Amino acid sequence: MTDVKMFAPANVFRDGLSGLVVFLVALPLCLGVAVASGADPFTGLLAGIVGGLVVGILSGSHTSVSGPAAGLTAVVATEIGALGTYEAFLAAVVLAGILQLGLGVIKAGFLAEYFPTSVIKGLLAAIGVILILKQIPHLFGHDTDIEGEMSFNQPDNENTFTELWATLTDLHAGAMAVGLVSLVILFFWHRWKWASRVGMPAALFVVILGVVATLLLRKLGGEWMIGKSHLVEVPRAGSAAEFASFLHFPDWGILSSPRVYRSALTIGLVATLETLLNLEAVDRIDPKRRISPPNRELLAQGAGNIASGMIGGLPVTSVIVRSSVNIQTGNVTKLSTIFHGALLLLCVGFIPHILNLIPLASLAAILIYTGYKLAAPKLMKEMWARGRTQFLPFVVTVLAIVLTDLLIGIIIGLGTALAFILYSNLRAPVRTVREEHIGGDVIRIELGNQVSFLNKASLGETLLSLKRGDQVLFDARATDYMDPDVEDMLLEFDRVTGPARGIDVSLLGFRGSEALSDKIRFVDTSTSEVQKELSPEDVLRLLHAGNERFRTGKRLSRDFGRQKDATADGQFPLAVLLSCIDSRTPAELVFDLGLGDIFSVRIAGNVAKEKVFGSIEYSCAVAGAKLVVVMGHTRCGAVTSSVKLFEADKSALEATGCGNLDALVRNIQRSVHKEDFPDHELSGEELSELADRVARRNVLATLQAIREQSDVLRGLSNRHEILLCGAMYDVKGGGVEFFDEAGQPLDLTEPEAAAPKKALPGAV
Repeated sequence: MTDVKMFAPANVFRDGLSGLVVFLVALPLCLGVAVASGADPFTGLLAGIVGGLVVGILSGSHTSVSGPAAGLTAVVATEIGALGTYEAFLAAVVLAGILQLGLGVIKAGFLAEYFPTSVIKGLLAAIGVILILKQIPHLFGHDTDIEGEMSFNQPDNENTFTELWATLTDLHAGAMAVGLVSLVILFFWHRWKWASRVGMPAALFVVILGVVATLLLRKLGGEWMIGKSHLVEVPRAGSAAEFASFLHFPDWGILSSPRVYRSALTIGLVATLETLLNLEAVDRIDPKRRISPPNRELLAQGAGNIASGMIGGLPVTSVIVRSSVNIQTGNVTKLSTIFHGALLLLCVGFIPHILNLIPLASLAAILIYTGYKLAAPKLMKEMWARGRTQFLPFVVTVLAIVLTDLLIGIIIGLGTALAFILYSNLRAPVRTVREEHIGGDVIRIELGNQVSFLNKASLGETLLSLKRGDQVLFDARATDYMDPDVEDMLLEFDRVTGPARGIDVSLLGFRGSEALSDKIRFVDTSTSEVQKELSPEDVLRLLHAGNERFRTGKRLSRDFGRQKDATADGQFPLAVLLSCIDSRTPAELVFDLGLGDIFSVRIAGNVAKEKVFGSIEYSCAVAGAKLVVVMGHTRCGAVTSSVKLFEADKSALEATGCGNLDALVRNIQRSVHKEDFPDHELSGEELSELADRVARRNVLATLQAIREQSDVLRGLSNRHEILLCGAMYDVKGGGVEFFDEAGQPLDLTEPEAAAPKKALPGAV
């Protein structure tokens, strides 16, 4: 998105409203994260300001909002204690920022591509669940737990569930009224017509309503009054000097201690992991589906942590809660993020007394609504529909984050997803496919992209399942890495075990291996031996099987260069196909064939005249083809045009100016009858159906012409040396229907006694 669009008046207005709501939500969260980390509350505000201004300006994301993160509270508290002083900790934050700059320079953001979808969606759902569970107490006025505390076990020795139980005995009437009314407004805002005329997000409306309610209830007094403990508490400075006293600066003397570098490494790596995860998650809920550049984000985060550490702020990361609010309030550009940072700076410095009128119950309602959006029931249904390999890591991630904390939960979720990946690789390191080649069945074993020692056991089981006489092809074309142990196993099977068990081994795609080299031992194109061995019925079944592969997208892997060399000195095709010149009906593709497998005669409308008879006679009587197939097809242009010309009683010359077409048209029109036409003009669908019927009749007419006008082919057929049959190809579905000269469907099933076909001699 360009800067011109960013500063367009309409966008500035929308981003301003979004930034204002994000600011209101971020304010107590910044304070709460600081307290939960064992730091001064103001350090959280400083981090929020830096996250909005510095990171917001440098980031390439239009949706992500950065600031102090709940996921870092345990790390921050631990490192402050380990380094002894907060100033020493700030030096570690600056070093962590430098580390992130380095990661951005070397483009380490690619790591974001390796986060499983199940974990990302589990993170979103878990944050949603946590927001709901953690904010329910604040919604009812039970504000003993600090805002921004997201871990299951809390600093006050309570946990998420015991805090909910304690809420039942600590309800505040005023806060509860404000919170529940706010929640109703948020959920029904989009259904009220008057709401669209208000001109502000629902979240901003409930905050203003909360402030007004606070002032009114203060006058009412008694148990309804919302006191200080139920409101936002922003530190107030009486003067510029007192404001400056809130700042802290790094203690550079700590740089001589190795401990500071370990702390910096911990902070930098954890902040980077959380940022990349949150960035990926936020992009998934962005309705505009914008992609945030991760490497630029690492540079921005690095600069942000350097700046935050230099002035006394906590470490910053991309934060999913604030980012989600940013998206749901309709932000357009990253100006909303920058605006929220500017508001933190200005309001904390000049109007903290106004901010301190905002009830926590209003903000709790906003966060509960945000949580519901993140953990919507439809997400659970979506993940369930994806199967257990996606659903189980998703559920484990959600439960782990909810019952521990963000960092530990993510690690557990990633570990679970990795376990499923390893399990999948262990179960299926290879894909085994039985292919029906011209010379017999071949078992093709496709090796995976990464074949490690973990795959040895499963691969060994696959090798043991092979039977004597099998032809096996190890296909390593998609393999980038193969463990030496696996390579040794294949080498032994190729040279010792396979031959001892009567198994022919072929290799493909091993060009990078020193021990294994490519070799193909099975027959991949028709040879003299293959042609002699197969009967006409066998050839017909081969064509049918090839069409099934074509129709289902399971075509054989062929080495056309090898086939070219193998057929250079001679050809022994199995069949001759007379088909239409239509560009959608290439016989070699429709029947999944290779070089040298068939003769192909193509002419518009698949009609037969003397020259065509001569080609077919040579194919069968001299070259040895066993099958003659006349193939028409649906939606045939030649047939459709012939039908139209018949109905209009025109010649091809009159209609097209192509005089030589008349011979073809007249030949096709022998299969058109006057009775085919109704009293009314044919509709488009009726014309197509009639053309398909005529195309089938035309195939039968051509078969009859071959039998009547070719003594050679008729004699070969009568002696059962060849088989004559017709076929109709469906250009839409890709299937071929075979039928005899009378139009009856042919039996294409294998004979019951037939065993899987072995390879024939003459391998190329």
